Amino acid sequence: MKTVVLCGGLGTRLSEETVVKPKPMIEIGGQPILWHILKHYAHYGFKEFVLALGYKGEWIKRYFYEYHHLNSDLTIRLGSGKVEVHRPAGEDWTVHCVDTGVPTQIGGRIKRLASWIGQETFLLTYGDGVGNVDLRRLLAFHKQHGKLATVTAVRPPARFGGLTFDGELVKEFVEKPQIGEGWINGGFFVLESGVLDYIAGDETVFEREPLENLARDRQLAAYRHDGFWQCMDTLRDKRLLESLWESGHAPWKVWD
Repeated sequence: MKTVVLCGGLGTRLSEETVVKPKPMIEIGGQPILWHILKHYAHYGFKEFVLALGYKGEWIKRYFYEYHHLNSDLTIRLGSGKVEVHRPAGEDWTVHCVDTGVPTQIGGRIKRLASWIGQETFLLTYGDGVGNVDLRRLLAFHKQHGKLATVTAVRPPARFGGLTFDGELVKEFVEKPQIGEGWINGGFFVLESGVLDYIAGDETVFEREPLENLARDRQLAAYRHDGFWQCMDTLRDKRLLESLWESGHAPWKVWD
């Protein structure tokens, strides 16, 4: 089963870094957030990826083109140019890097991947969000309800600490609890190929007409995830994820 990762956006709210590189290549703990996302999927056995590239997609192509050699020990014979690889990188992934256009909207990117997706069920997620979603349970839920699409619903972290009171005294203080203002789209989709029929073309915003119409047709189910989820929209989000990784207790690190 293929996993599509959306990697083509401009990332304007992280312009401090995206002026140089695409958002999925911004590093958390010395590795691009895209690497963290792929590690998560691979942990659950999903190891074939289709990356929908756009803005500065050459960064992502170069990263995976060089990945095998840069993560291995090498012997380089300068006279002949021959390279011997020792202790090769352990990632048993297949990564398809597909240009889907810079101005293309998310729906259009998915539509352009029709020939890569075929008629199979496929997974889809954004290239800037991590979580500890149990992907096996997500897929089982999707198969059980039999609809065209499943979206993972998450509760975003509250921006500020939460207070409960006992009269004038603070009864409980919770620093930024994972109980945001209702459920939101957290990505981590499971989709049938029939979803492509809901997408008109390059200008289609996936989160508007396609998902709205799927919901209208009662073809969109929500998998509620109460665990950790965090997107990386701003520099503040990036610093939060970095601090969690450095603490040694990053909640999304489900792999060994």
